[in-house]
Amino acid sequence: MKHTYILMFSLLMLSFISCESYTDITPKGALIIENADEFLEMVSLPNRGYPINNFQYLSDDQWMKESNVIGVTPNINTINFTFDETTDRVSLMTSSSFYNQAYTYINRWNTIISLVDDSKGDEATKQLAKAEAKINRAYDHFLLVNHYAKGYDPQTAATDGGICIMDKFDLEAQPSKSTVAQVYDFIQKDIEDALPYLKETPLDVYHPSLAFAYAFKAKVHLFKREIAQAKEAAEKSLSYKNQIFDLVAYSAQGGPNVVSVPAANNVEVLSYQYMTGYNEMNFAYQYVISPELRNLFGTNDARFNLFFNTTNTSFLDQGSNTAYWSMAYTKFFYPTVGMKTTEVYLMLAECLAREDKLTEAVTILNTLRAKRILSGTINLAVPTTRKETMELVINERRKELMFGFNRFFDLKRLNTEAEYAKTITRLFPLVNKTVPQQTYTLQPNSRLYIIPFPLSALTKNPKLTLNTDEQVPF
Repeated sequence: MKHTYILMFSLLMLSFISCESYTDITPKGALIIENADEFLEMVSLPNRGYPINNFQYLSDDQWMKESNVIGVTPNINTINFTFDETTDRVSLMTSSSFYNQAYTYINRWNTIISLVDDSKGDEATKQLAKAEAKINRAYDHFLLVNHYAKGYDPQTAATDGGICIMDKFDLEAQPSKSTVAQVYDFIQKDIEDALPYLKETPLDVYHPSLAFAYAFKAKVHLFKREIAQAKEAAEKSLSYKNQIFDLVAYSAQGGPNVVSVPAANNVEVLSYQYMTGYNEMNFAYQYVISPELRNLFGTNDARFNLFFNTTNTSFLDQGSNTAYWSMAYTKFFYPTVGMKTTEVYLMLAECLAREDKLTEAVTILNTLRAKRILSGTINLAVPTTRKETMELVINERRKELMFGFNRFFDLKRLNTEAEYAKTITRLFPLVNKTVPQQTYTLQPNSRLYIIPFPLSALTKNPKLTLNTDEQVPF
């Protein structure tokens, strides 16, 4: 009997819905996978998406148009924007595209890891396929744990509730929830297992490269406050890829209305993943930045001047000092939920600041700013304290790493350190005069930072419990 693996792809979920072996009959619409090369090709998953709508308005960098808040029936956006801890979030979270997609991708990686060893082909290809799938599996678990659990705190991670680890393909599994520490251990093991087999130049841009893998390794270490290891990994990533796209020179050329920079032409990109698919950043009304972030940019920052609109009242309130991203993805590709070289530079700067190498940290910031600031003060002065230097790094992260996971994740991790914890205040409304203006406050330890698991997942798996004190409606 011919041994084959029949992998059934759901056209809707872009993942596997069944896996059969030992059969001579290929179901209609199925794809036969027999060879290691084919498993390796399956790692490439264009249009891989990670929606951010479950939390985006908790970030101090984002804002909402007033008509989308005032008089609107409470929804997850208004609850997050007004920092409302009284309204029932759990009942509103009936499902989650992010949750479903992240675990769907994990099932894909697990299928490759589980089956490739028994396929035809050379051992090196099998090892590479497994290594690439493990890096992707680790990345998806990292996004999930930082979404649904408390930020990593070395003092409490061993007891803080985390997420369900999925280490094998099983659509019917009902695993127990692991702790935050256990999830991070799993992530780091996958990274270390994968690194010896990854390639500097993979098959295509949707396969993980060594530069991306070491960047991701640095990020995990940084989130755990393992500073020496994070610094080493960041430097290793930059040894493979270190380009910074020069926005100052680009502005002199006329910017995106003169010279298009699609995804393939942005030299900073380390991993092609998207919030919304190929049409990344195409929904302007969702990407309004707060007055606080707009003020951080000032008047001479190419990151703001090239890409933001401050006047179109269809998407923002005139006079609110907000702005929205107004550049088509075909004119300039701005990565949001993947990683890019400038994040690695900023991680390295943070590591140096935390090691009290303040001059070296600011030198890295100034290297980046030289390709971002159009005029005026480009080089920042070196502060006298670690905290002040960290503030420079954090502010630069806010301007460089907008819209995706980064600011929300940064708030969560930094809120576990008293020195860097932030109480966010939001004065709203800014323009409307018919309702009272209020100040809304988000404390560093607010349960809002921990997103509830969707009811669809809680119903399916009784072992999965919320990581907050909120009540499940069943």
